[in-house]
Amino acid sequence: MPDRPGGVGSRREARERALGLLYEAEAKDTPGTAVLDAQPIEVDEYAADVVTGVADHRDALDEIIGRHARGWTVERMPALDRTILRMASYELCHRPDVPPNVIINEAVELAKRFSTDDSGRFVNGVLAAVASEQRGA
Repeated sequence: MPDRPGGVGSRREARERALGLLYEAEAKDTPGTAVLDAQPIEVDEYAADVVTGVADHRDALDEIIGRHARGWTVERMPALDRTILRMASYELCHRPDVPPNVIINEAVELAKRFSTDDSGRFVNGVLAAVASEQRGA
């Protein structure tokens, strides 16, 4: 799905929306698809793909993330970091149409904006390893 006219916004906004939906699902301990289905207005196609993809592949994503998060288990990570890592790992594994550097940069920006002071560096390190494994990047 190409970005809409006007540039960077569409996928960036879709990722931010997907983060909110997946974080809500985590807080409610419910599948992301249930939160997606409960939305009163239609969710952007890219955001819906990310939410559905994370829900469908969550165990495999957690396994991949866990292999590359030195000193951390997925369960111990801050919820926002965990959610961002799942989203970006889904894209790295299942969205070959999106360049790895774009996925990683967007994830790092989300982490810096919404999580802890150290989250950007942590997310960058984990995703660089995931990208190397999944895409040879």
